Amino acid sequence: MPKFAANLSMLFTEVPFLDRFEAAAKAGFTGVEFLFPYDHDPSEIKARLDGNGLQQVLFNLRPGDWDAGERGIAIFAHKQDEFRDSVRLAVRYAKALDCQMLHCLSGIAPASAEQRAMRRTLVENLSFAADVLADEGLKLLIEPINTRDIPGYFLDTTAKAQDIIESVGADNLHLQYDIYHMQIMEGDLAPTIAKHLPCIAHVQIADTPGRHEPGTGEVNFPFLFDHLDRLGYSGWVGCEYKPRTTTHESLAWWRALNRTGT
Repeated sequence: MPKFAANLSMLFTEVPFLDRFEAAAKAGFTGVEFLFPYDHDPSEIKARLDGNGLQQVLFNLRPGDWDAGERGIAIFAHKQDEFRDSVRLAVRYAKALDCQMLHCLSGIAPASAEQRAMRRTLVENLSFAADVLADEGLKLLIEPINTRDIPGYFLDTTAKAQDIIESVGADNLHLQYDIYHMQIMEGDLAPTIAKHLPCIAHVQIADTPGRHEPGTGEVNFPFLFDHLDRLGYSGWVGCEYKPRTTTHESLAWWRALNRTGT
């Protein structure tokens, strides 16, 4: 059975952020991820991790102005200084939290923007970030995201992400494969995962439609979990879904997996 991490930006939101670590541990999780840690002192987060026996699996670089709708700045040449500052800040948090993976949101491409120029900037920025992270023994991840939820998102398919990774050519740059996003964009989940497995460092899950918990939509998660086992995937699976009702009720699939061990 894969190792599952609770996404604290989506789960246990009925309690304050720092209390979600205890809630995740009580539910049986041993790993957690979230969007951003930057509103909190890293020592506060580390205390919650250690106090609840949790591993910090992943978080994101700063995305620009999230509240204004920015979803990453790595494709924008005029924001390269801001991007580099975000990399350095994320590394400081990662070291404090013993977190080995950081995800870089690429950004939303303006309709009038020149795609090749944005791709060139993205490659430059990822090369810089990968070098900085490599010095600290950290992995950098990029994730294709569906353009239904985030119209115009630059990195929108597995093939495009793989092409970017190959262009950067850094050993510590990997693919974050989100089953929800890629079911919407391309389907064919099992063979796509198998094809790109050597580059996949992290998997995330949510069912579709609705982005709710496994078992609420069209994706055959028991098959995919077994598929990951058969392929020998040894990384984490992040539970990045919106509970359809309460978080406790949404974890029925998780409790069933723990009972069966499959």
